[in-house]
Amino acid sequence: MTIKYLSTKGGVSPVDFDEAVLQGFALDGGLFVPDTIPTITKKQLEEWSTLNFTELAFKILSLYIKSDLVSPDHLESIVQKSFASFQSQEKVEIVQLAGFDKTYIVELFHGPTLSFKDMAMGFLLNIMDYFLEKRKNKINIILATTGDTGPAAAWAAAGKNNINCWPLFPKGMITREQELQMTTINVDNVFPVGVSNCPDGGDDLDLVLAEIFLDNDLREKLNLSSVNSINWCRVMVQSIHYIYSYLKVAKSLDEKIVFSVPSGAFGNLFGGYLARSMGLPVYSFICANNVNNTLHKAFSTGVFQKKDLIETKSSAIDIVVPYNFWRYIYFMIKKDGIKLNSLFENFSNYGKIKFDDDIYQKIKHGFLSCSISDIDTIQTIKEVFSKSNYLLDPHTAVAVKSIDYLRGNLDEDSKILCLATAHPAKFPDIIKESLGSDVLPQQAKHKSLDDSYLKNEKCDMCHLKELKTHLIESIEKI
Repeated sequence: MTIKYLSTKGGVSPVDFDEAVLQGFALDGGLFVPDTIPTITKKQLEEWSTLNFTELAFKILSLYIKSDLVSPDHLESIVQKSFASFQSQEKVEIVQLAGFDKTYIVELFHGPTLSFKDMAMGFLLNIMDYFLEKRKNKINIILATTGDTGPAAAWAAAGKNNINCWPLFPKGMITREQELQMTTINVDNVFPVGVSNCPDGGDDLDLVLAEIFLDNDLREKLNLSSVNSINWCRVMVQSIHYIYSYLKVAKSLDEKIVFSVPSGAFGNLFGGYLARSMGLPVYSFICANNVNNTLHKAFSTGVFQKKDLIETKSSAIDIVVPYNFWRYIYFMIKKDGIKLNSLFENFSNYGKIKFDDDIYQKIKHGFLSCSISDIDTIQTIKEVFSKSNYLLDPHTAVAVKSIDYLRGNLDEDSKILCLATAHPAKFPDIIKESLGSDVLPQQAKHKSLDDSYLKNEKCDMCHLKELKTHLIESIEKI
């Protein structure tokens, strides 16, 4: 049976996978979701336990992408191409953390931009390019980043004939290393934009993009799409690393496996929810927030509320409106688009919604949550390095520290897999502060980042109030 893709707002007709991927946002402003989530049996999981990452990726993606749309040979080729530039043959490395009981680090940062965003971005841009080539069409991608999405998108889009890319970042609110990963690519189809006056960081950029995408005439005129985790393909592919790491760590499907995930826009965690919905027997997820804890409050109190953004050491998860959470809510309210619209309007008007008890019980089922301070983040980096000689980036530190606060809520036999979402070399100042030294250890260095300081930069700058006009004028010049 072919899976169709619906909008969470219910205002458009179902579309095929290729249309959902190329549109990004649905035309009614909603997020695309499948009308059916495919299931994986225990027998399949057992058979897949010996597969390498790309073999497993092909199996899972074949459940969503039917052969009449992309032939198995073409799909396999796209999968191989998407992970060919990873610096680890395994694509995902799993390290048992010495000195920390039953704790594992799942390294998702071996892609070209040293971030977990590479796990899905390469495939998304490659399959977009494949569909565009078949249609003899071109698109312009605009996306906001809080640090890692922009570099991953810029790298994956670089040199593609059918795609132009505008990664937008809040100037001064990401690390210099992350910024250079976008501004030193220097190809003809990537146009980084640093945006000033963004008190709410990436959320301010998202509001401008939402306004643009809701103008369907403008959207069509400019051939727009997006590759943030609003794009269904991103969260779909992000389900794979959960299944892969589970099968590598669990000795049987009866083990209690917990994933602790540093969480911002809920895209990575939605990938985990998707994997569990498909049949992966995950015992629990830990939603690990920093002090921008919209998600923690939703899971722990049933109140989903926007508050002012606070800049933290774990800047990539400095998000106060986690837009992928709406996808999750959609499934918790039995795919009721009318009800979701009502919740969304209340949130837009009042900045807050309180879930009724029935919805709240469903939302928090299988989830724990925590909010971690910068002090805890820095101390965790130092403690883990001291005890195990393993260096965490600040986001992974948020996930690791959450275990301390929530261990009492877990079965004592649980194995906990912390998703390491970025290489520590992307955050040298924070590593120095954490370790109390101006000398970086070798684990905090990476040649690609060192080389970026020697390259020429290409970047436009604009004020937040001028961003929409700047984007329109810039795209029209192409």
